[in-house]
Order: sequence, then structure tokens, then C-alpha cells
Amino acid sequence: MNEEENKAGWDAIDQAMKDLYGEQEPKHFGTLISYMLGGNDPLDGISVYVAKEPIEHWHFVTYGFSELYEKETEDPENSGFGFELTFRLAKADYETEPPNWALNLLQNLARYIFGSGNAFKKGDYMDANGPICLESNTALTALAFKNDPELSSMDTPNGKVEFIQVVGITADELEAMQIWNTLGVLKACANHMPYYITDLSRTSFLHDAKVNDAIQKGSKTDGSNTGFLFNEQITWKPAQKKLFKRLPATVTFGAKQANTIGKVLQGRAVKKEPLRLVSNEAKVVFLFGDQPQVTEKEGYMEIMLNEKAMKELTEQLQPCVKKFSIPSLESVVFEIVKTDVKDSEGHVVETIG
Repeated sequence: MNEEENKAGWDAIDQAMKDLYGEQEPKHFGTLISYMLGGNDPLDGISVYVAKEPIEHWHFVTYGFSELYEKETEDPENSGFGFELTFRLAKADYETEPPNWALNLLQNLARYIFGSGNAFKKGDYMDANGPICLESNTALTALAFKNDPELSSMDTPNGKVEFIQVVGITADELEAMQIWNTLGVLKACANHMPYYITDLSRTSFLHDAKVNDAIQKGSKTDGSNTGFLFNEQITWKPAQKKLFKRLPATVTFGAKQANTIGKVLQGRAVKKEPLRLVSNEAKVVFLFGDQPQVTEKEGYMEIMLNEKAMKELTEQLQPCVKKFSIPSLESVVFEIVKTDVKDSEGHVVETIG
């Protein structure tokens, strides 16, 4: 096998970008020490182009989520993870080089994917738990993922590759995506965000009445696509017998996510589909049916809600510290505890509850 054939996956990405940008020479940022040899950066490289339309912006594309050289995985359909990431970032007039933080963001996403094996697909989202550009005052604290508007999926000698674009979003836009769905919210914001270009200086698009109305209507009509929420503060304790008294089971939520859980529950009820709340230590599954009940399964708790029980519960799910039960489910006590929001260095920057 010759050297050119060994670069078949890499060359396919190069050709896709050449079809889009012609002879423009990108700024390329390679990795000095391969990840396979103990380096810190999983991606083999990131190329950055200057796009003029619809506004001038940096257009990043990764090399490394797909199989860039010979075929190594046993999946004949997809190349590696089956995608590469792109990122479109508004370009300041004074900038001559793409900002390092954006390169670091893409490598950090790669570390998460290579470390966990959890690949991104269109419609996914991720809470960054702080500004996506560290040490900035941007309101963008989360990420959404969709297909790049100008780069179609392609077939390579190593399998299919899609171009998944990373989009910076605000905390309330993230909550809207959880309550409804990612692609619906992005579409509602499209007039404000051409090509879904990330602009660190922008504020939330939910301040626009038309955007907010579309989200409210969509969530009530379609329900929520969020079937899984991870939060490290989710815990549960089984019911206990003490002398002649039986103590109810206990489910604990963090104050930061309590309100969101309530809204997502309402959206999942529209679909009649379960919501799984998961932490590193516990899992609580909410289902919807005619008769409210609590069932302790092996390793997790299952809570069935009817319309009345759901209303009683969601009215109580507010970002404040408290312990409560609801009339429809006296066999379980719910507790909301304070949430300490920490920065990237582990310092508490906000306490909720």
C-alpha cells in the first residue's frame, strides 16, 4: 500500500474543503505527538478557512474522528466515528489568526469522545457548565450539534463521513432544546444565526417573541425529545422499615436542574415516553400511565405518573432547597438540594438553592 492510499480518508476531507473554498490555503494546526503515542491531542489536525458569506467567519474542520489512513475498524459502513466536526466562528476585523480557544474547544470535545466512546450526532447538545471561551464574559455556555449547512456527507474508501457542526448556545436555549428538541430550536433561531455561526458577543435569541412562541408551540405539540438527563446530584434511597413504621423512599434532585426536569417531564408526557435521570451513582426512571406507583428495581427506581401526579410533582420542582411529598405518591419523598456551580478549576462561582 503506497503513501497516497494510506491518506485516503485525509484526502477525502481535503477534497470536500477544496470543492467549497477552491484554492484557498487553510491555516492548518497539526499535532506534534500522536495521541496513539501518548500525546495529549486526539485529533491529528484542524484546518481553518476564512469564509466571506453570509458574514465573514472562521470555518474550522477536524481531522481525526474518521479513519484518515487505512481502515482499522470492523464497521464497513462508517469511517471511524462516522463524522468530523466543523465550527463556524464570527471573525473580528482585526483577527489574522483563528483564536486558540476554538482549537482547544475542538480538541477538548475530541478528548471527551475518545475517552467515553460517546459520539455526537445531529440533534445532540452539551452543557459546558461555563463560557465556551474560558475567561470571557460570553453568554454562550453550551453547545448544540447539527449538520454543516455547506458540507454534505461523503463516502470515502474507509466508509461514510458526515460533517457535524458545533454551535455555541446560551443556557436558556439549551433548556429550550431539552424541553423540545435541538433542531427545532435551531431552526426557530435561523433568521438570527445564518449558517449557525457562533458569535461570542450575542445574547439569547429567546428574547425574540417569534422564537419564543415557536419553542412554546413546538414543545406543547411535539413534546420533548430528551429521554435522558445526566446530573451528578441525582440519588435515591429505598423505603425502610423501622419498628412499626415504614419510611418512604427518597429521590434527590439538584436545585439547578429541578425546574428543567419538571419541564422535560411535561414534554415526555406528551410523547408518553420515559425520562431517565442518571448520575454516576444512581438512576431514576419516570414513566407515564393511569395509576401512580413507585417500584424499586434492581439498581434503579421506577416512578409511574398519571396526569394528576405529574402536575403535583412539576409544580414543586423549583430551584430552591426543600423536601416534599405529593398526595398521589405518598410512598416517596422528593428532596431538592443546593447546587454549587464550579468553574473549570473547581472553584464555586454560584450557589443555586
